[in-house]
Amino acid sequence: MAVDSGNNQSVERAAQLLRALADAGHTRVRASDLASAAGLGLSTASRLLATLESLGFVERDPVTSLYRLGPLALRVGGAAANQQPVHREARQVAQNLAARLGLGVNVARRHGDRLVYLVNAEGELAPRSFTLLGQTNPLHATGLGKCLLLGCTPEERRELLGDLTAFTARTVTELRALETELDEVRARGYAMEVEELALGRACVAAPIRDRDGTVVAAISVSGSLSALDLANRRDELAQVVIETADTVSTALGYTATALTN
Repeated sequence: MAVDSGNNQSVERAAQLLRALADAGHTRVRASDLASAAGLGLSTASRLLATLESLGFVERDPVTSLYRLGPLALRVGGAAANQQPVHREARQVAQNLAARLGLGVNVARRHGDRLVYLVNAEGELAPRSFTLLGQTNPLHATGLGKCLLLGCTPEERRELLGDLTAFTARTVTELRALETELDEVRARGYAMEVEELALGRACVAAPIRDRDGTVVAAISVSGSLSALDLANRRDELAQVVIETADTVSTALGYTATALTN
């Protein structure tokens, strides 16, 4: 049991280092910074990083000694995405829509109290030098998250969300106000988010359902305020995102009668 406990601890510590590298985004990181982020001593972190490097999970620059995720981590991430039915059905649809509108198109599912991006496609009006795949965002401050919250009961939402963090002056921070907005989202079939997570950006999102009619994911069209031009294009974008969500839902086995059966 002592051996098992030690092995488990090593796995947990290695996972903490990988998580810290993932959180670093597109930058390379020093071993000391990774150790600090993972809550580990430098010697322990260095030993584990050497093992992860030998396995291909991380790479170390021979000149700067800075670390980044390695090819095996990329392979695992790609395999994880491909094992998600929503990713498989939505990937090409999202890419086509991004090319057609020139905007960003994202697909996400809920994981606990956060959303996780499964698909990320960018059009020419919404360029991004990095992928959102696997990254997370809060539920209450995003159009995607509001759609995903439709899959929870009010009691589940209350327990799940707790205190609502303000990211801008426009973020909804009262649960009662959020519940009112979710009623509107449910009635009209799409969610809006305008500068609630980041200034100058907005999105229009719609829920994706499985064969049982359960909300399992959501898809959004996003970009800068000027690119979306919601004053003139809100209805158009809402209709497009609803139709696209329906396309993915149908591919997952959803039919309009699923909600009434």
